[in-house]
Amino acid sequence: MQSPRDLDQVIAASIRNSEQSGELRQIPGWGKPLELDESYAATPAELRMPYKILKDAGCVPAEVEMMKTLAVLRAELAELEAESPAWQAKQRQVQQLALNISLQMERLRSGG
Repeated sequence: MQSPRDLDQVIAASIRNSEQSGELRQIPGWGKPLELDESYAATPAELRMPYKILKDAGCVPAEVEMMKTLAVLRAELAELEAESPAWQAKQRQVQQLALNISLQMERLRSGG
């Protein structure tokens, strides 16, 4: 197994080779500052890399999936007759999921 120091050297050598061959200059945005949106700064530093990996893999964090589900539940709730038993059951689902999202977001903010 390679040590982190050896791995760093392999990565540095690979970057140098790519730079010398001109391969890096072909990348869109080469030599320009990164354009980071406000969500980058709002994301806790320890979650940036895991979220980037998920994004590159075409996946989204669990919180995003929960928010999508909440939007669907709210749309379904809007279609139901107010105060009917079905509406009340759906309202409880909406409230529970909204609470779960809030708790999860608070855990993320507090580093838990």
